[in-house]
Amino acid sequence: MSTNNYSSNVPDTEAGGILHIDLGALAENWRRLRAAAGGAETAAVVKANAYGTGIEHAVPALAKAGCETFFVAHIGEAIRARAVAPRAAIYVLNGLLPGSAAAYLEHRLRPVLGSAPEIDEWAGFCRAQSRRLEAAIHVDTGMNRLGLNMTEGMALKDNPHLKDFRLALLMSHFVSAEENENPINQRQIEAFRAVRATLPSIRASLSNSSGIFLKDKPHFDLVRPGYALYGGNPTPYAENPMKAVIGLDGRVVQLRWIEPEDTVGYNARWLATDRRRVATISVGYADGYPRAASVRGNSGESVLAGMALVNGHPCPFAGNVSMDLIILDVTDVPEGDIARGDPATLIGGELTIDEVGRRAGTIGYEILTNLGQRYARHYHETGT
Repeated sequence: MSTNNYSSNVPDTEAGGILHIDLGALAENWRRLRAAAGGAETAAVVKANAYGTGIEHAVPALAKAGCETFFVAHIGEAIRARAVAPRAAIYVLNGLLPGSAAAYLEHRLRPVLGSAPEIDEWAGFCRAQSRRLEAAIHVDTGMNRLGLNMTEGMALKDNPHLKDFRLALLMSHFVSAEENENPINQRQIEAFRAVRATLPSIRASLSNSSGIFLKDKPHFDLVRPGYALYGGNPTPYAENPMKAVIGLDGRVVQLRWIEPEDTVGYNARWLATDRRRVATISVGYADGYPRAASVRGNSGESVLAGMALVNGHPCPFAGNVSMDLIILDVTDVPEGDIARGDPATLIGGELTIDEVGRRAGTIGYEILTNLGQRYARHYHETGT
């Protein structure tokens, strides 16, 4: 088992929180997804700073595991990925912004073209360069967000611009693949198959993380997992097949006892009904932890909201999450099990990224992509 360690520029002694990122688990998740993909190439989606984990760390770890193709949302992310993956194929999902084609050429990037104007502009740029540069085309099969509509998609084979560039990938995107019984999945699979049948020699891609696990196995030539790589559950209807990648500890900066009828936090939204012990930890919504995880009401009430683990003891939040601080009700923690400077686990153990998202009324994707820059970041490789 390897134990290579890397740290951020924030010293532990100066950081209010410590973010643990297991690059070994990240690589293992990619291998598990590759095994589930039935022979299709397994790419990696590393947009939003590799879902908060850091492009400059995540991309090399995935490339070392064998990943050869990456997807990002913006061209700036693609340039960062190119710097650490010089031989990879890198696609930009949000398409070709007007006037940006030269940057794609300079950094050897591939736009995902999703409209007739984008196709026209890319084809014109390629003609001006006398080069057939690579690109993908996105056909919308139900999301109504990006991509050619189905009529345009079915007519692609006759588009004269296809001779001006190399169409390297035909793709679409699932609406609800995590809902394995949702009938829209099958409608999208059938629509995409119809478009793909008109361009049978072009590589095709439909499946995201959850799509890989659908019973129809719509893997085509390439799958594009994102969330599952970082430990999110691609099968919320079943046990999570992925390893945890992220852990987050906030540091206790103060402990105090409060009396009955005392309130806690901004706007006095939490009331102590008896004598309680509270701990303040140095993490808040400025660090990306959602304010929606605030606990409002009376002490001792059971609510689905924010929680931390202190030496294994569940500790509910007390009051509103503020910009830089969260207050915990630690009354049930034995006095010897908590002290100033101790860690309180905000993500880890039973507090998976999916569970943290659920407790904040959101999704684990938002938890990951909001991970802040004030943490001390510890990168390590535990292997498999």
